[in-house]
Amino acid sequence: MNSIGFRFFSLDGRMRILHLSAMAFFLTFVVWFNHAPLMASIKEAFDLSEAQVKALLVLNVAITIPARILIGIVVDRIGPRRTYSALMIVSSALCFSFAVADSYEQLALARFLLGFVGAGFVIGIRMLAEWFPARQVGLAEGLYGGIGNFGSAGATLLLPAVALLIGGEDGWRYAVAASGVVLLAYAFVFYRHARDTPEGSTYFRAGKSGGLEVTSKGDLLFYLLMNVPLYLALAVIAWRLEGLGMLSATAVVGIDAVLIGVFSFQSHRIWRINAHLFDGAPVPAIHRYEFKQVAILSVAYMVTFGAEVATVSMLPLYFKETFGVSQVQAGLFASAFPIMCLLARPLGGYLSDRFGRKRTLVTMLAGLAGCFFVLSRVDAQWSMFAAALVTSACAFFVLGGAGSVFAIVPLIKRRLTGQIAGMTGAYGNVGSVLFLTVLSFVSPQIFFAVIAASAVVCIGVVGWLDEPKGSMAEVLPDGTVQMIEVS
Repeated sequence: MNSIGFRFFSLDGRMRILHLSAMAFFLTFVVWFNHAPLMASIKEAFDLSEAQVKALLVLNVAITIPARILIGIVVDRIGPRRTYSALMIVSSALCFSFAVADSYEQLALARFLLGFVGAGFVIGIRMLAEWFPARQVGLAEGLYGGIGNFGSAGATLLLPAVALLIGGEDGWRYAVAASGVVLLAYAFVFYRHARDTPEGSTYFRAGKSGGLEVTSKGDLLFYLLMNVPLYLALAVIAWRLEGLGMLSATAVVGIDAVLIGVFSFQSHRIWRINAHLFDGAPVPAIHRYEFKQVAILSVAYMVTFGAEVATVSMLPLYFKETFGVSQVQAGLFASAFPIMCLLARPLGGYLSDRFGRKRTLVTMLAGLAGCFFVLSRVDAQWSMFAAALVTSACAFFVLGGAGSVFAIVPLIKRRLTGQIAGMTGAYGNVGSVLFLTVLSFVSPQIFFAVIAASAVVCIGVVGWLDEPKGSMAEVLPDGTVQMIEVS
């Protein structure tokens, strides 16, 4: 790492931006998952049923899918510094509303809206792409993602201790509110010390807002089709809430109608943004990129990050029921995933920088497929130690794969990086909804096998990916051209 000038513990220049961004991501993840380790206290305080608890978990991820798309558009227009600061301020207010809720309806609404904080990930992807050269961007994005994702583990480690220290039946409220206070304070620290670009550099802004610009008629159709699964995932979430008794059939029909309306509006907006493709004049070569790159990376993240979230959600219960251990022991053995965040995701990015991005992604997917296939064969006859080793291997390849995906995302089209990261990140949430829906119908063994099969299919899809090489061209505000290294 030092051979390429990557000094992690430095607080100067680009390393300061990495630390600032990673801490922002970490804190947003703490707030996003601050309810999980305190759920027992929340359940007791409100006398919640199991269906109500499950509904809160579903609501927590529902809005994150469209939020990542929206935040991607905003960050490409106004820059990461202002976008991240505003997101943290708004999220802290929502966090306080969750802490002071005095009815289940208020609790559920606050939890639903707090899903928006999960979009913060997209902002740092664009910021680090501005500060790090191509030969380092994979490692930088991997460290950012690994440290940030560890925020869910940070919430588990820190917030129960805060609640216990304060004591009383309202301890959970103070713990949740404390995470909001820290996030609010950090928003001002971030705004004061972060910068969108290095001094003298230009921040390339998207020319139009409301949708991604594409560069061919075929890509426009492809883009419109790629938006369909995002809305289907939201429809599935509404259907799951109906199954939990939280929504009526009439409400679900109404939600589906709204989703169709929003999809139609967005499709019309995307069509207008790209209407110039039908004027007859070809898109200048300097502006071109292939949308298939975005689509392939979105599918790869759907498999990797989707498998991560879905597996983390079910592993403790799986270990408890398979091996008959206590809840504490099951949680300990299932902790491989959040712990591996700190190692595997940065390593996936580093290997991409060092040995090739497409090759690393394919390797990670192959390892993911193999390890999840082995995990699907695990039963009570295995030792807990062997099962934990297989789980750790699964975690390594899942998180390494996620890191290798975002080693490529910033190298497609600089001024559209936020929107590309937004779509890719949203597909990660689509994957979690897809896999968890599968799990609701099948055994854990079949669930693991489905993930393995999905990775095999994804390897075939990634075969169509073009390795980023050479440089990309971006147009400065004064009309001159700047070439940006991508390999």
